[in-house]
Amino acid sequence: MKTRKIFILLLIVLAAPYLARAQSFGHKGLLSLWGTTGFQKPVNPQLGLRYIPEFSLALNLSQSTTLDSELSLHSYGTALFNDFDDIQTDGNIKPYRMWLRFSLTQFEVRIGLQKISFGSSSLLRPLMWFDSLDPRDPLQLTDGVYGLLLRYYFVNNTNIWVWGLYGNEKTKGWEAFPTKKDSVEYGGRLQVPLFTGELAVTYHHRQADITEAAMLPLPEGTYIAPEERYAVDGKWDIGVGFWVEGTLTHQKHSFFPEPWQRAFNIGVDYTIGVGNGLYAMAEHFNIARTRKAFGSGEGTDFSAVLIRYPLSILDDITGIVYYDWDNKEWYRFVSWQRTYDRWQISVMAFWNPKAFQIYRTAAGNNPFTGKGFQATIVFNY
Repeated sequence: MKTRKIFILLLIVLAAPYLARAQSFGHKGLLSLWGTTGFQKPVNPQLGLRYIPEFSLALNLSQSTTLDSELSLHSYGTALFNDFDDIQTDGNIKPYRMWLRFSLTQFEVRIGLQKISFGSSSLLRPLMWFDSLDPRDPLQLTDGVYGLLLRYYFVNNTNIWVWGLYGNEKTKGWEAFPTKKDSVEYGGRLQVPLFTGELAVTYHHRQADITEAAMLPLPEGTYIAPEERYAVDGKWDIGVGFWVEGTLTHQKHSFFPEPWQRAFNIGVDYTIGVGNGLYAMAEHFNIARTRKAFGSGEGTDFSAVLIRYPLSILDDITGIVYYDWDNKEWYRFVSWQRTYDRWQISVMAFWNPKAFQIYRTAAGNNPFTGKGFQATIVFNY
């Protein structure tokens, strides 16, 4: 962590003389208050407050060259009421985005703490490698990653991404094991137009630290598994929106009797001409561990359907249903949202199993288990 912080500080110092001449300065942010409670005992209500201020600078070095940066902080506090005499509190203040970008007409370089997200799926995403976007979240917040990202855009909409990541030891996306400390991750993505849509291939390499999974009294970093990820995804308009997304992950270590993990998603969406327009989306997702890349193995299947209807210019109602085919369990979410220029109000009711299986990377207490509702008020400035 110390090396990463020193590097970012040095980068800001070197860029300061240029950004001091910035032709545009922006400051915005959001403040949100939310409360969640269950309908069955124990109720365990939870309250939370979040504040994310964002600052941006931009300097036009020439007609086609721009240098810009963004800095934002994520501060939050929560209180979980197990009883009137037992209140568990938590909170933190941490960087949310902290990057510097150099852009040309068809090329950009961005370095620092940033969001890297791609793929065709929306509800159940095999390519959720570096983010944790949740379709139920009205704010669509996700932690970023520290790294260097280069992107080049061709005139025919082909684009190439190349990245290197460093200092992201915590698990991210679908990862079950953290990344080895002081190691570099790297990868790339090629996306090309194809027929009425686009097709992309993606690769990523990292060193996974599986020491804790070994459950042995060993020094940290003893069990290291080189990990290779491969992916193909595409999306097309064929009268309805249609997409596919598949990933293969290989973890090379004797600890894994089944070193391959395979994930696949297929989805469609369509807007039906009823009233103000009824939007419908459906996806099916499978994830499995296998001895061979395309061999048989035990896995998990989920299906999901999203329905959204705009009641007015300000209001819309959304329903999301997941079905766990292995455990024969349903997950249900219904939300109403009203959006003003600066204010956003949303209320969501949920009816789920007590053991939450969809988003396995969620840490700590999951507020959406069982039956309950959540209310959120957001102010944007």
